[in-house]
Amino acid sequence: MTKYDFSGEIIFENVSYSYGWGTPFEFKALDSANLKIKKGKITAVIGMTGSGKSTLIQLTNGLIISETGRTMVGNFPIIARTKKIKLVKELRREIGLVFQFPEYQLFQDTIEKDIAFGPINLGADKVDSIKKVPSLLKLVDLPEEYAKRSPFDLSGGQKRRVAIAGIIAMDGNTLVLDEPTGGLDPQGEEDFMRLFYNLNKEKNKRIIIVTHNMDHVLQIADEVIVMHKGKVISVGTPFEIFSNSDLLHKIEIEPPKLYKLAHKLKDKGLDITDKKFRTINELVKFIKESKK
Repeated sequence: MTKYDFSGEIIFENVSYSYGWGTPFEFKALDSANLKIKKGKITAVIGMTGSGKSTLIQLTNGLIISETGRTMVGNFPIIARTKKIKLVKELRREIGLVFQFPEYQLFQDTIEKDIAFGPINLGADKVDSIKKVPSLLKLVDLPEEYAKRSPFDLSGGQKRRVAIAGIIAMDGNTLVLDEPTGGLDPQGEEDFMRLFYNLNKEKNKRIIIVTHNMDHVLQIADEVIVMHKGKVISVGTPFEIFSNSDLLHKIEIEPPKLYKLAHKLKDKGLDITDKKFRTINELVKFIKESKK
C-alpha cells in the first residue's frame, strides 16, 4: 500500500464544480481551475462573492469532489467524481477546515469534550486527548479552567476560539479558514490574525485563508491567489497583487488602506507602489526616501 503524505503541495488540476447541476439554477462555481498551494506558507484566497473561493477550499479535504480533473493533497489524489474517498479520516485530520461561523460546530456539554472530540473520533487515545486540552485553550487565549464549562456559556468570539482549538487538536499540518473573522469586533479580528500567524511561524502549519479583508491579507499572507468567475487569474505576493490597480479594478476589490494611499500618491506623481510594505511605518519610510 502506498504511504500517503498529505503535507506536500496542494495541487488543483483542471477542477470544475457546479451547484444545482441539471436544474434551472445551475451555477458553475469552478471552471477548469488550476493552482498550487505551497507547504508551510500562509496563502490568502481573494475574489468577489461567487468567484469560487469557498468551493475551491472545500475540495482540499474532500468535503466536495470536483466534476473534472483532480485535487492532489501531497501525494494523495482525489479524482473527479469519486463516490467515496478512501482514508477520508486521515485526510481530514491533516486538513482542518474551519467554516465562517465555526461556533455552530460546537455540540458537546463541556468545552473539554468539544475540543477533544475530533481526535477521539479519529481514533486518538481518549485520556491523551483530554490531557492536551489545557494547552490548546492557552494557545487560543482562553483560561485553562474553562475546560469544564459549557461552550454555550461563552461569547461568540470565545466559542470561535474553542472551535478552532478543536481543529488544532487534530494536529494536522494544514488549517483552511473560510472568513474566520466574520462578525468579530476589530480586537477579536486582530487576535485571530495573530493566532494564525503564530501557528504558521511557530508550529509550521500551512494556513489557507479566504477573506474579504484585504488589510488582513497584507498583514499576514506570503502568497495571494486571485479568483474571478471560477478561475484562478493571478497568483503573487501581496505586494505584487495590491500594486496592480488594473487587476484590482477587474475583480472589483479595494486594496488595503496602505495601498489605497500609495495608489493616490501615485496619481499625484509619487510612485512607491513597487516597494514592499506591510505597516504604516514602512510606508512612511519609503515616502521619505523617495522625496530625497
